[in-house]
Amino acid sequence: MQTPCIHVCSMVPATGFCAGCGRTLQEIGGWMNYTDAERRGIMAQLPARIATAAATSRMKTSLAEPPGRPS
Repeated sequence: MQTPCIHVCSMVPATGFCAGCGRTLQEIGGWMNYTDAERRGIMAQLPARIATAAATSRMKTSLAEPPGRPS
């Protein structure tokens, strides 16, 4: 089984997931040592993790932006 890495390696501190592939640092480091069953289990979780990491990043970005000018 191939790695889910898409070469967008950026950890989201609030979630502990990579924004690109959704894995934790422990999973990234141990990927080659996992069985195919372990990898499939991790792969099943990745879409939800990536969505969580993206939502967390968007929320932090919007909180950091200065408020708009009043009309």
